[in-house]
Amino acid sequence: MDSTPSPSSSSAFELVSRALGRYIPQGGATAADPRGDRATRQRVPDPPAAGQQEQILGAVNLDTDLIITRCNLDAPVFAGLDADAGKPFVELLPPGDVPTVTRRLRQVVESGEAHVARIQRLRRCDGSELVVSMSILPAASPEEGLTVSVIAMARRLHLYAAETAIGTSLDIGETAQSLAESLLAWGDVAAVDLDFAVWTGEGVTGNAQGRIHLRRAALVPDRVWPEGYLTPGDDLPGDASRLLAQAVLRDDAPQTIVIPDRQAVERVFGSPRVVRALVPSGRSAGVACIPLVLDGAPPVVLGVAEVWRRADCPFRDSELFDLQELVARTAHHVDLARQHQREHTQVLALQRRLLPRSGGDTIEIASVYQPATPDSAGVGGDWVNSFPLPDGRTALVVGDVVGHGLGAAATMGQLSMEARALLSAGLAPDQVLEHLDETVTLLDDADSGLAAGYSALGSTCCIALYDPVGHHVTLSSAGHLPPILVSPDGHAGALSIRPHPGLGAEFALREPFDVYTIGVPAGSVLALYTDGLVEDPALSIDEGIDRLADVVSTVHPWDALQQTARHVVSALAPAPQRDDVTLLLARMIGYRKGDTATWRLPARSDAPAHARERVAALLRQWGTRDDTRDKTLLLVSELVTNAVRFATGPVTVRLIRSGHGLLCEVGDTGNGRPRLRRGDLLDNGGRGLSIVHRLTTRWGVRWTDTGKVVWAEVAR
Repeated sequence: MDSTPSPSSSSAFELVSRALGRYIPQGGATAADPRGDRATRQRVPDPPAAGQQEQILGAVNLDTDLIITRCNLDAPVFAGLDADAGKPFVELLPPGDVPTVTRRLRQVVESGEAHVARIQRLRRCDGSELVVSMSILPAASPEEGLTVSVIAMARRLHLYAAETAIGTSLDIGETAQSLAESLLAWGDVAAVDLDFAVWTGEGVTGNAQGRIHLRRAALVPDRVWPEGYLTPGDDLPGDASRLLAQAVLRDDAPQTIVIPDRQAVERVFGSPRVVRALVPSGRSAGVACIPLVLDGAPPVVLGVAEVWRRADCPFRDSELFDLQELVARTAHHVDLARQHQREHTQVLALQRRLLPRSGGDTIEIASVYQPATPDSAGVGGDWVNSFPLPDGRTALVVGDVVGHGLGAAATMGQLSMEARALLSAGLAPDQVLEHLDETVTLLDDADSGLAAGYSALGSTCCIALYDPVGHHVTLSSAGHLPPILVSPDGHAGALSIRPHPGLGAEFALREPFDVYTIGVPAGSVLALYTDGLVEDPALSIDEGIDRLADVVSTVHPWDALQQTARHVVSALAPAPQRDDVTLLLARMIGYRKGDTATWRLPARSDAPAHARERVAALLRQWGTRDDTRDKTLLLVSELVTNAVRFATGPVTVRLIRSGHGLLCEVGDTGNGRPRLRRGDLLDNGGRGLSIVHRLTTRWGVRWTDTGKVVWAEVAR
């Protein structure tokens, strides 16, 4: 086996070997020298003397079949590793680790992307094991194969590397897995069991006795385990949870316990079912149980870390100190992940509550909300909503609040609820955006104290109102990306909307909110979305919008809309996903022509009589019940009388037949708001609205460019 680097090559193996040549003392027997004393190579070295420099770096070269071609394991710490040329690399691995490591090696061969700093065990000839940090590097072109760089994990280096690795994620599962992988340096199997409250992100207290309910959060190595053995996601049996809780909380003080062998394990747990669930093999094995503790008064136990090893290799005191130090150093990372999980769950629940539930008779709604990946900055402020308005129209709203986490979620919820209330009160989309703009400005006002440490300036929102009678959409946008409209013939494109700076812009940059009215024939599909769906580092935002239009244009009139929405998101959502993805699809159905009727009457004293006559004829044509017809005629008479009495200009009467009732609308040019009030018995005014209130299931007012419309619904 030749460990001398070729001067004409710069492979990863040779670069590592050159580095080794500068640090490894000359004259010793090496694993790369086939003439070296084999007894020396198999000898497990004693720990270096105090102050002596410990050599910890080595390299092994593999071909594409994962066979060793060269190696440079000259440092004394690697003595005993049988790494001769021509042997499979997997012979250096414990049997249980072979599938996982082989998969990693194959991935690097196929993808050419390095796999860095995996904590791994290597087998020595005498059966002992060496823990290393292993990196897998692809060979430099035109060579083929791999270079495996190994660093023997000295105690302090391992503790530092472990703590660094554990603190890189805020996902509770990944944090527990990183801790278990680090603990494997001291045993054959490592597991992390967390209190169920920690796993779900709930709050934890120091009063843990009788409350701890443990769930397995992580387990290494990755292998096929015996039937009944606990794997990640499984709950520990109640007896095991209570016993572990009592053991690590003896004398009300969390402490490490060691059970030396299988006989002692069986004696402690007392139940064959519990033993099968906790002991990783049929061989005699001992375990060290180290509590994950947050300092406090009293201390809070987050869970238990367990390290299993052969009973003939008992834990030394120094090893237990190391285990306790590592777990103590990383317990706060577990708690940070718990807090992040709790915040993530709260925000996610709020966002899902805001998602549209269903459409109605005149519109079909489908929506998809896909939160960002767990390793992102947290759940974002995307929100989407749709709801029927009392006058028969449907509101479609989508927004994107700046930032992530609870601050963004609070603002998102406030803006969503405010938009719904204002739209239900009859305000136009541009008027609603004006109010939302003021709200964002107020929330960012430091003097108000409503948004300490968080700014929502630059948030965006788009509001669209669908009129199923006129078959048109009225929309207004505050800095949001333009909706996509798909016509019944399959043509799709972004609506032309004038850019806007968004909500809460500086006073000098503020612009009026434009209002657009677009015709949408029956069968049209409108797509509202947030930027997470179309943003791609490799494409401009316009190209991303065009891609969305192309995908949405394939929606067939009888395709299931929810399934289509999922298809669109899966086709376009970037990977990895750095921002929330939100999509709302609305298929416009509208009312049939025979279900609506409109009359325009002069504002004269005979207008109520003419209105009653025309409405009565239509209701007979529709076959309406007598009691419903009588209520509707009285309702129309009162509304038209009020319009003639208090307004000027022509009066418009519209009647709509829907699945759940009759909707009557009377429009005029007045700007006064009708109000229901409690009158005296002798008071001649104000009785009209009292009659309207008693005849209808609901009524209200919406404002138009020329006046107002009073609407009321009568149950059929």
